[in-house]
Amino acid sequence: MTAISRELYPSEDDLPYEEELLRNPFSLRLWWRYLVARSEAPFKKRAIIYERAVKSLPGSYKLWYAYLRERLELVRNLPITHSQYETLNNTFERALVTMHKMPRIWIMYLHTLTDQMLLTRTRRTFDRALCALPVTQHDRIWEAYLAFVSQKGVPVETSLRVYRRYLKYDPSHVEDLIEFLISSSLWQEAAERLAGVLNDDQFFSIKGKTKHRLWLELCDLLTKHATEVSGLNVDAIIRGGIRKFTDEVGRLWTSLADYYIRRKLPEKARDIFEEGMATVVTVRDFSVIFDAYSQFEESMLAYKMENLDMSDEEEENGEDMTEDEDDIRKDADLSVSDFEKKILHGFWLHDDNDINLRLARLEHLMDRRPELANSVLLRQNPHNVEQWHRRVKLFEGNPTRQILTYTEAVRTVDPMKAVGKPHTLWVAFAKLYENHKDLANARVIFEKAVQVNYKTVDHLASVWCEWAEMELRHKNFQGALELMRRATAEPSVLVKRTVAADGNEPVQIKLHKSLRLWTFYVDLEESLGTLESTRAVYERILDLRIATPQIIINYAMLLEEHKYFEAAFKVYERGVKIFKYPHVKDIWVTYLSKFVKRYGKMKLERARELFQNAVESAPAESKKPLYLQYAKLEEDYGLAKQAMKVYDEATQSVPANEKLSMYEIYIARAAEIFGVPKTREIYEQAIQYGLPDSKDVKTMCLKYAELEKSLGEIDRARGVYTYASQFADPRTDSDFWSRWHDFEVQHGNEDTFREMLRIKRSVSASFSQTHFILPEYLMQKDESTNLGKAVDALKQAGVTEDEMAALERKLVPEARDTLEKESGGRMVGFVSAGVESQDIGQQVVANQEEIELPEESDSEGEDKVEISQKDVPAAVFGGLATKREEPESKGTDAPLGALERIKRLKRA
Repeated sequence: MTAISRELYPSEDDLPYEEELLRNPFSLRLWWRYLVARSEAPFKKRAIIYERAVKSLPGSYKLWYAYLRERLELVRNLPITHSQYETLNNTFERALVTMHKMPRIWIMYLHTLTDQMLLTRTRRTFDRALCALPVTQHDRIWEAYLAFVSQKGVPVETSLRVYRRYLKYDPSHVEDLIEFLISSSLWQEAAERLAGVLNDDQFFSIKGKTKHRLWLELCDLLTKHATEVSGLNVDAIIRGGIRKFTDEVGRLWTSLADYYIRRKLPEKARDIFEEGMATVVTVRDFSVIFDAYSQFEESMLAYKMENLDMSDEEEENGEDMTEDEDDIRKDADLSVSDFEKKILHGFWLHDDNDINLRLARLEHLMDRRPELANSVLLRQNPHNVEQWHRRVKLFEGNPTRQILTYTEAVRTVDPMKAVGKPHTLWVAFAKLYENHKDLANARVIFEKAVQVNYKTVDHLASVWCEWAEMELRHKNFQGALELMRRATAEPSVLVKRTVAADGNEPVQIKLHKSLRLWTFYVDLEESLGTLESTRAVYERILDLRIATPQIIINYAMLLEEHKYFEAAFKVYERGVKIFKYPHVKDIWVTYLSKFVKRYGKMKLERARELFQNAVESAPAESKKPLYLQYAKLEEDYGLAKQAMKVYDEATQSVPANEKLSMYEIYIARAAEIFGVPKTREIYEQAIQYGLPDSKDVKTMCLKYAELEKSLGEIDRARGVYTYASQFADPRTDSDFWSRWHDFEVQHGNEDTFREMLRIKRSVSASFSQTHFILPEYLMQKDESTNLGKAVDALKQAGVTEDEMAALERKLVPEARDTLEKESGGRMVGFVSAGVESQDIGQQVVANQEEIELPEESDSEGEDKVEISQKDVPAAVFGGLATKREEPESKGTDAPLGALERIKRLKRA
């Protein structure tokens, strides 16, 4: 027996604790106080205390946990081969005798065993823990168990069995097993587990993976490990994915083909590629499959070229095959493989040297790409007319394929759903036969085309027109006319009733009202038929009420060409009754010009009546050319006075923006016919009330003044300038005032020049005050309002109101009312030019606000002339306020009005 060291025995300091423990050895508190008191003692001495304590209290979790923790700390930095680890394991085993229901003790023990890499002992301990603990606490053990079996060095079979047991506890973690199987290269079971997950409708991925992603993972697994996985119908699985997940169709098709390639079935892979390209409906999926297909063919071709060289012995054997053929048949000892090799050698299907065949196959695939891509687009929308036309162009040079494509197109495309013009397919189909000199079949195609129920009448009419044009190209004029008569024939009453009863009206019922068809028909009749047949067609168009203004004009011109003038005019009359403006404008212009050219002055009254009807029915913006044509008629064949009446009526009827130009024409024609004096009345009429725009009035005044000046009537010209000055702002219209200035320099004197300058200042002040009157009024109103508010505030505070202030406040509105009455209701601040239009030769100049100047001021020049001006508030000018001069009189100040006194009081 090993002797115990003296230092491990209880010391004198331990005697109190030992005596208490002798009296009560089953007290946890006493043992714990003893351990705490010896916390600084060596672990060996503490271990003896722990051993004595757990022997007395084997069911104390606190003592065992503290003891095991200290033992774990002791071996933390020791190698796993140290003997202390075995002591630790024994301690755990002794603790678990009573602590087998404590999961924390098990976890500490399992982690310790895992670190020691004791696989068998650890696995068995994990199993013991699962058996000892209740199932509600197994999740804590399984987490450590899975981490243990996932370590390197653990046999795959062991790990696999553990994972399978875990799935019985929690089936939702099947993805962890699948990942483990994939990482362990167990492809068969991984595929089966993954397929089972996809077949389970109740499965929910705890890792957030969708069914789509899991399906793609299964497809990749099956295709990349085609030889390792068996027992699953890979073809059916991938095709099911193709039907279910339409956004990855191209990838799934290539996966299926890759599966057969890895299974060394290249011909089956080609079939899959072809089937995929023939079924996908998106260009992206088609590109994926086509690129994979072409890459497959290129790789197969490269492989064959690498293995092209054959050994000399094989070549010699091939040469001697025919010589030894009889011997081979007689040789009974020859193996089956050798027999097949000898017999099949040289047969073209068994020839390994098929590079040319593979090269041709690759070239054929590349040549078919446009056709295959077009097929994809047509699968997206088989009613796309443009794509069918492009498909036909792909087979250019191959009439058979073109005919087959057109046949398929006209059978597939539904005119009601077509994108584009479906009739163009029929027309192009017929032209294909026509280009190959097969008119009989072209007519058959057209005959079928006109029986199709198109979406619009215009499509059917286009087919008839194309048919007739084909007949014309081949000189069958009578056949073209017959086609047009047949197309424009109105359906019988019986047919209409039958269609109405069915409720689905085809376009053939409305074809006889197609304007395009009738236009083509009437052109044919004009070129190939007689006048009577052409007139019949025109009359039929008018009866159907589908005529256009151009048809009316064409019909009338046709009659004129054959000298049926009255009949042509009757056609014009029908046209102007049928149509309204603006469509009837061309008919009126043509009708009036033709009528005047034909009859001139022979039927003047009838022409006048026509012109009156034309201008009455025309809107204002369309009357000017009619009035000018009317006036020219009167000038050429009627009376000059009547022409002037027409011009006068025109000036009142045309729009405002055309009145000035109309007056200018009126004045020019009046001057040419009656002389210049006659134009004065027109000028006065235009200036006084004829022109609504002040700019036009000013322009007319300048022309009037030039006229008077040319006639030597200087005073009349000056009066015109004076009147026009009210429309010319000196700040913006410098041209007017410069012309008046030049006029006065040439024809005026000092008085007239000063009068012109006075008017200019007056007009300038008028325009300025017009701009400033609104702010001034508002400021006066604001000032009076603020003054009233201030007085009311003083009154409420007990301050006696000044009587003078009350009087002044009362006078503010009275002064304003007085000012308005004196101005006669006119706008405040407007200064009249003082020119009133009177009879020619009697113009009176009167300025209400003119200031009489002293006699001596006439010789002192213009500088001392003072003009009365209206005060403008200083707030309007800001810092540019001008000095205001008070009016001066002869030695005495002018008396101030109440309004001026109130303003001065406010400024003070």
